[in-house]
Amino acid sequence: MGLLHRLELENFKSYKGYQVIGPFSKFSAIIGPNGAGKSNLMDAISFVLGDKTSNLRVRSLKDLIHGAVVGKAAANRAYVTAVYQENDGEEIQFTRTIIGNGSEYRINGRVLTPAEYQAKLETLGILIKAKNFLVFQGAVESIAMKTPKERTDLFEQISRSDELKEEYERLREEMVKAQEDTSFSYHKRKGIAAERREAKAEKEEADKFTTLNRNLNDIQLEFQLFKLYHTDRKISDIKDEMTSINKHLASENRKKGKVELELKSKKAEIARIQREQQILEKNVKTKEVELNLKRPKYIKTKEKVVHLQKKVDLTKKSITKAEMALENHTIVVADLEKELAEVQGMIETYEEENQESQEIELEDDKVQEYNNLKEKASQQTTSLRQNLNRIQRQQQADEEELEQTNQKKVDLEQRQVQLKEQKQQLQERITKLEQYISQSSQTVNKLKQEKDKLAAEIRIANQRYSENQSQLEGVQSELRDAKVDKHESARNQRKAETLESMKRLFPGVHGRLIDLCEPVHRRYQVAITKVLGKNMDAIVVDSEQCGRDCIQYMKEQRSEPSTFIPLDTIQVKPTNEKLRSLGGSAKLVIDVIRYDPPQIKKALQYACGNSLVCDTMEEARKLCFSGSERHKAVALDGTLFSKSGIISGGASDIKRKAKRWDEKAVDGLKRSRDRYLEELKELNVIRRKEPELNNLTSQINGLETRLKYSKRDRDSSIDQTMSEYNKEALTIKHELADLAPVVEKLDTQIEERAGQIDDFQDKLNVVEDKIFKDFCKSNGLDNIRQYEEKQLSKQQEKAKKRLEFANHQSKLQSQLDFEKRRNTKGQVKKYEDQLVADEDDLAKLKEEEKQQLKSIEKTQKDYEEATKEKEDFKSNSEQTEIELKEIRKILSDHMREISKIQKLSNSQDVNVEQKKAERHGLLKSCKLQDIKLPLKQGSMDDIQNPGAGGATQTSEMEGTQQSTSTDPDSQSTQNIAKIYEKESKIVLDYSSLDAEMKEYTDQKEIEHQCEAYERKLESMMNTLQRITAPNMKALEKLDTVKEKFQETNNEFESSRRRAKKAKMDFEAIQRKRIERFMDAFDHVTAKIDEIYKHLASSPSAQAFLGPENPEEPYLDGISYNCVAPGKRFRPMDNLSGGEKTVAALALLFAIHSYQPSPFFVLDEIDAALDNTNINRVARYIRRQADADTQCIIISLKEEFYTKADSLIGIYPEEEQCIVSKTLSLDLTKYAVGDGGEEGDEDGMEMVPAY
Repeated sequence: MGLLHRLELENFKSYKGYQVIGPFSKFSAIIGPNGAGKSNLMDAISFVLGDKTSNLRVRSLKDLIHGAVVGKAAANRAYVTAVYQENDGEEIQFTRTIIGNGSEYRINGRVLTPAEYQAKLETLGILIKAKNFLVFQGAVESIAMKTPKERTDLFEQISRSDELKEEYERLREEMVKAQEDTSFSYHKRKGIAAERREAKAEKEEADKFTTLNRNLNDIQLEFQLFKLYHTDRKISDIKDEMTSINKHLASENRKKGKVELELKSKKAEIARIQREQQILEKNVKTKEVELNLKRPKYIKTKEKVVHLQKKVDLTKKSITKAEMALENHTIVVADLEKELAEVQGMIETYEEENQESQEIELEDDKVQEYNNLKEKASQQTTSLRQNLNRIQRQQQADEEELEQTNQKKVDLEQRQVQLKEQKQQLQERITKLEQYISQSSQTVNKLKQEKDKLAAEIRIANQRYSENQSQLEGVQSELRDAKVDKHESARNQRKAETLESMKRLFPGVHGRLIDLCEPVHRRYQVAITKVLGKNMDAIVVDSEQCGRDCIQYMKEQRSEPSTFIPLDTIQVKPTNEKLRSLGGSAKLVIDVIRYDPPQIKKALQYACGNSLVCDTMEEARKLCFSGSERHKAVALDGTLFSKSGIISGGASDIKRKAKRWDEKAVDGLKRSRDRYLEELKELNVIRRKEPELNNLTSQINGLETRLKYSKRDRDSSIDQTMSEYNKEALTIKHELADLAPVVEKLDTQIEERAGQIDDFQDKLNVVEDKIFKDFCKSNGLDNIRQYEEKQLSKQQEKAKKRLEFANHQSKLQSQLDFEKRRNTKGQVKKYEDQLVADEDDLAKLKEEEKQQLKSIEKTQKDYEEATKEKEDFKSNSEQTEIELKEIRKILSDHMREISKIQKLSNSQDVNVEQKKAERHGLLKSCKLQDIKLPLKQGSMDDIQNPGAGGATQTSEMEGTQQSTSTDPDSQSTQNIAKIYEKESKIVLDYSSLDAEMKEYTDQKEIEHQCEAYERKLESMMNTLQRITAPNMKALEKLDTVKEKFQETNNEFESSRRRAKKAKMDFEAIQRKRIERFMDAFDHVTAKIDEIYKHLASSPSAQAFLGPENPEEPYLDGISYNCVAPGKRFRPMDNLSGGEKTVAALALLFAIHSYQPSPFFVLDEIDAALDNTNINRVARYIRRQADADTQCIIISLKEEFYTKADSLIGIYPEEEQCIVSKTLSLDLTKYAVGDGGEEGDEDGMEMVPAY
């Protein structure tokens, strides 16, 4: 065999780019840390050898490209090439490339189909399906734990017998089907042979029956002629009586017509009164609704008037206070303006005085001299003047600061006065708000009490309304049920009329079962109703013939279906006397029923049987199921326990039907209904107060909203505004207190600095006096300051005076501007405007209130008048109703008389129709029985079946399975009339009938003669009935059966041949499948013990396989057991982990030896092995590699991979995703210990190679 030489990969899983892995030696080991990519190498081998995507641990082929799983594919394609080297050195390159979502297969560069690619691999011994070249990680443990059936599947894969499984199943199904067809054909042939024998016997019986039947037909003809003759004569007599009845009926109809016209007129008058009364009731309700709507609006308007009136009063008080404030403000402004005018006059006077005063003036040369001397003095006193200027500047700064401080003090005092006034105004506003809050709270509490009271009334009214409505619905539902029962009673009345007619026409009709009996006590009503069921309305008759006559009559009258119980033919089980002594509350149902007449007891026994009635359902259940014998039992609530085990409950329909026993509750229901309606009407009056409640709610919500904002305003005024005022006042007080020491300090500094200024000034004066000494003498001055003081001081005094006037004027102007800005007049105007607007709104609201009150009074008056008019109409309506009742009574009398005549007429019509129906029935019977009647006129073809144009219902009589139900819609009246009209033209020839038979006139004699004919016919028919009805087509049947027998025989032979061929085909594929399976199984069985002994290194070790189904082993499991060295036999599940692994490896290696592939790749098969077993397995693999099998193992254990010829190292590199890299090492270049293959298990050591 060749070997796998190397792998070439490009961008496959963790192998980025182009990489060559190998070369692989006969025994190569792949090593590397976890996560390096060793298993990806296994996937690469599986991929290139054609394994499916699902086995490669990815969802699609694209995911095999490097980086695709993280969304960063290294390329759009990848490939793996396995280079296989033959023994002669020739290389075969197997390449599989990922292209898009698919893959491409190549061998030596030539593109092939997957099938061709796989075929080439199989020629080398590489089987993809059997995977005889790979053992994945964990596969060893899974092989050890396989179930017997899973081992069978494994053997089917390696033996390829599973390829024959589908054909095997198909041929087996064909064989089974063919055998079933053969068996069916055989039994069919056997049945037809029996039919052939029966056909011969039927032919002989048919000949005998024909002769007897001919004699019967002659008697039937004579009997039918006898009945037809007397029927025709009876029809003629009845028609004569009907003529006189119709005349009387016409007279009564004329009288009835007159009364009906009068009744119609009175009904029209009643209808008119009722319409007018409905209009009046509607008008009353409209007025009531209008009144309920207007009252809340009036209340709301009234509340608005009260609120606005209070607002007007408050505004008037505010105007009075504002006017007083305006008057005070006017006085203050006038005083300020007057004082300001006085200051202005003082300024003007001062300016005039200054203009009149004379100033000392010098000549120009003297002035020049003064300036020169002044400049000289300045130069000599520069230092003194600088100091003096500095002190004067400080003095001026302090004086300005003192002036600012004094001005600030004045401003703070003015602000203190303003705050006092604002606090007073705020306190007044808080007082007003508290008064409004108090009044509003009282109003809200009052309205809430009214609302709670009204809401409680409405809630109670709604609750009582719902309760009464629910109770009323229940009563009305019961009344509707009662109405249905009444309707049912009307139907029963019509049935009763039909029943009375049948009693009159047909002697032997007793009546309906429900009318002939009753419960002994009301508590048994439901139970008896349940037991009787549909038999409650069954009609009891004496004989079956009487029942048939009644059925025919009901069909002709188009009556509703009915059931008949014939007393002569019903089969009744005798009453079980033991049931009367069972104990407890159990009683026979028939014992709790009273009945009359006594002869209907048989009908009751038929309807009730041996049914038992019990007080409770539990007792009824025990009677039915607990004893050794089951009994039919019913509880008082209608729960029925049948012998068959069926339990039916007491349904509401049964209870409703049970009310037919007692209908006295209807009057009480009507009274309850009227009472509930009256209460609902009263409650509606209260419920209509809902708008008033909503109005109160809206008023309360509005007041609460205003109250909330008022409280918020009050709290804000107290907590915030007043607090701010107090805080500001306190701040001003502190600031004023702080200003006092500042002023005192400034005064002290100014006074001290004035002394310093005087000292410096004296020094300056000394220098100046020295310099200006001559100048002063020449000008007659004591000193130069005399001139300067006169000239300069006067100017300074003037400037100072002007400054004082300006400050005083500015202060007065600021106060005046402040007072004018207060705009107290605007405040008065604002209050006056608000008062005018509020008074206008108040006048409008009062007018609106007045109009609403007038509207309410008018509506109330209209409501009372409408109510009175309605009551008047009601009394008139009652009087008209009384008159209408009288007319109806008269009409009812006429109707009863007409009804009486019509009943008599209908009775005659019924008699005629009955006789016509009887005649039609006789003619039809003759036609159906093929009796040839002698005719003078007409033909037998004129006789028609009235049911030909519509559906008829099959007859069924109770007790004999022949009672009949008639369908009123099964025949049309028009169709029947046409048939009778046509049949009336058929004239029979009675000449063949004996004259003696024509002379009978008494009905009893006719019936007696009919009975004689019937006995004779019955005797002849009994004779015929004793003869089994022969098959008149027995000869034709015999020929047909012979043909069928031959055809079935041919089918049997054909199916037998098919079954034989199918069995042969199946046995052939069975043998082929067994041969394939057993070939592999025998080989593995022979090898596994040997391999296990080698792996265990002990001749005492044993391993053996055994099929559970020796004949067809692939259908069942294969057991696998091992006996470890030195141990007794134990099941596979009880072996240790290492023992299981060795056993699994033995099976794995034995399977591989069956159809060995040229190479064998094993992934971490040593995971569960200890060092001893690892060395044993390694030695075995070493021997296999030395023989003719290339072994490539992946291992992490040094004890294993050091035994290999070469190592393939795989290590990861960290990039965006892990990239696997490989290294190769040829171990044959290194020395090995002396242990050798057969030496010590630890003899081989790896010489350090790095």
